[in-house]
Amino acid sequence: MLGPVLLAAARSDSIRRVVSAAPVTRPVVDRFVAGERLDASMAAVRSLADRGMEVTLDHLGEDITDPAEALRNRDAYLQLTAALKDLGLGERAEMSVKLSAFGQALPGGHELALKNVTPVVEAAAEAGTTVTLDMEDHTTVDSTLAILGELRARFPQTGAVLQSYLFRTEDDCRALAGEGSRVRLVKGAYKEPATVAFQDKREVDKAYVRCLKILMAGEGYPMIGSHDPRMVAIGQELGRRFGRKPAEYEFQMLYGIREAEQERLVTEGHRMRVYIPYGTDWYGYFMRRLAERPANLAFFLRSLVTKS
Repeated sequence: MLGPVLLAAARSDSIRRVVSAAPVTRPVVDRFVAGERLDASMAAVRSLADRGMEVTLDHLGEDITDPAEALRNRDAYLQLTAALKDLGLGERAEMSVKLSAFGQALPGGHELALKNVTPVVEAAAEAGTTVTLDMEDHTTVDSTLAILGELRARFPQTGAVLQSYLFRTEDDCRALAGEGSRVRLVKGAYKEPATVAFQDKREVDKAYVRCLKILMAGEGYPMIGSHDPRMVAIGQELGRRFGRKPAEYEFQMLYGIREAEQERLVTEGHRMRVYIPYGTDWYGYFMRRLAERPANLAFFLRSLVTKS
């Protein structure tokens, strides 16, 4: 299977050196990752903000092996929060965090992740912005939603991500469709077993629409995370059906993908948020995305050929 091979490659220093040195690598990385340094990501934020878009920033670093790395990731997000505050970008930029980067997968990981992410959420609130908890594979869902519940008790603007391909997600959407709840709905990128997730693309798409209907009919704030033109059109139609104004939901897409579509949605008056990953762990990020679902490889290659 290609997935295990790519995961092994993600952890191989020798393969990292080869891939990093390849002439074709840098254009791909520059297309999808907003640089390795914080200042580069801030330049991308300003550029997108000038074009009427909002952003969510992801500091790369979820593949950690010890608590010290979790603390370094916490500190990186605190630096990011300070930069957003200093530049007055809090209203245009939020942050996305993977709890694995804060130690969720380590021994005692639930408590460790909550301890490490809490000061980031506190700092974000002080800076006039917020945090969305990215969702990872199905084994982390209960822990992530429990941490979300604890954070929302103090910071109700904290967002969550739900993945439509999991059988449980419709119920999770109902639980999170209340007033003030911010939910990004995605199809899901991890390779999940048939015992917990739909395997057929058509079933995943149908589940996405069912989940989006629940969120749009609720009192929360839906965030439509999809590059699929059909899902974007359905999102617009559901917004109209449920009487939502353009400011009462938003679309989200990855940095460097379907840029013309991002511009179109902004021109039509929709809120468009771009997911910007940055940091030195771009290699691990890219390889893990391919390993989670090798079909992503064709998706990224197609996106490299055309920016539309």
